[in-house]
Amino acid sequence: MPCQIQDVAGVSVHSAECGELQVAENPAAPGGRQIKLRVARVPAISRRKSPDPLFLLAGGPGMAATTLYASAAPAFARIRRDRDIVLVDQRGTGESNPLDCDFDDESLLSASAAELTAETRQCLDTLSKRADVAFYTTSLAVQDLDRVRAALGYERINLYGGSYGTRVAEHYLRRFPGHTRTVILDGVVSPELALGPNIALDAENALIATLTRCARDPDCSKRFGDPVETYQALRKTLDTRPVAVTYTHPTTGERTSMEFGPMHFATVLRLSIYTSEQAAVLPLMLHLAQHSGNFEPLAGQFAMMLRTYTGAIAYGMHNSVVCTEDVPFYKPQDIDREQLARTFMGVAQLDALRTLCETWPRGPMDADLHAPLDSDVPVLLLSGGNDPVTPPQYANEARIGLRNNLHLTQPDLGHGQIGVPCMGRVMADFVRLGTVQGLDASCAKRAKPMPFFISPGGPPP
Repeated sequence: MPCQIQDVAGVSVHSAECGELQVAENPAAPGGRQIKLRVARVPAISRRKSPDPLFLLAGGPGMAATTLYASAAPAFARIRRDRDIVLVDQRGTGESNPLDCDFDDESLLSASAAELTAETRQCLDTLSKRADVAFYTTSLAVQDLDRVRAALGYERINLYGGSYGTRVAEHYLRRFPGHTRTVILDGVVSPELALGPNIALDAENALIATLTRCARDPDCSKRFGDPVETYQALRKTLDTRPVAVTYTHPTTGERTSMEFGPMHFATVLRLSIYTSEQAAVLPLMLHLAQHSGNFEPLAGQFAMMLRTYTGAIAYGMHNSVVCTEDVPFYKPQDIDREQLARTFMGVAQLDALRTLCETWPRGPMDADLHAPLDSDVPVLLLSGGNDPVTPPQYANEARIGLRNNLHLTQPDLGHGQIGVPCMGRVMADFVRLGTVQGLDASCAKRAKPMPFFISPGGPPP
């Protein structure tokens, strides 16, 4: 039936055809609880469309495919000319029995292990009334995906996966190679990787690279000097004591007060380096805080980011994936806690994941989920050279067993490359050709990060 899909803020709205597919929550008990998967199809524009659609797989884990498309539809406009775009909200996300928990995200930043455990148990108690959270893992999600493919009558499909969605795409390729025509992996999680232990190190490296790029830019360095020194000085200040800030809330417009401390600072730093657009204002915000005592921009950015990112993620589904597929594979002997403690993220996130996973149930996971891939299916891998979550080396690890692949790295760009101006054309050409052979991706070499803001008015003229 006709429907509309929209992003978290309700700003971007798109028409589609929507339906539901009922599946067993526990495939081993087909007579047990049933859940409904939300499926949306954005029809191809051409009446002579190609028979193989593009399925979008969202990141997080915990984001819905419909949310991803609504926020990034222009990147797929060329593909949609000739192909349907199919959006399956992965079980536990969007409108597919979402595993949402009503957390106070700001208070959790400073929660003790006991407080985090209590919140986790409360979330589980709430969700248990309508879900067994163990059955919301990647291994079950790819089975759902193939059931949707079959129900819609497609013989072969193309896949786009972003961030965690690359793990889903890789595992679908592993399970259903005969139904997979091409794969686009954007911000690649290599199959062998258990995400978590290196995130703080990767984020620190990306932050320093971003601030160093400002120091090497004549306009930016003239205005701000060495932003790395500014960042380090601010860290010392906030580690000593939080700063009382009154700011205008970016969504309500009301004057709001808060104690801005190290974890708030770490949140802004981490999310600011996801994209060059957000990173463009970071040296300015750091400078205002350190040299003018003006923490309002940092506090406002924190409030905006908290609202944007938490509204897009179903944390229960996130926990089901991470506590099954990542945390159990951490190797304590390989984790250098002293090195992590020297980063702006420190060990807080890593310890929080391990704490909540002591309570959260583990679910079904295929034995080969973390095995290297071996495939002849054409794969296009996209990386940002300054990605704080999935740096290019992860894609290099993933591509080893992919015999028909091309890896494009965008220097100085962050997490997710579908926003690069010409990437929509590159992806469309790849899907149309069905191979990386002869693919012209030269335009991607011209991609540049957004210039740094040297004042609230923007970059230099």
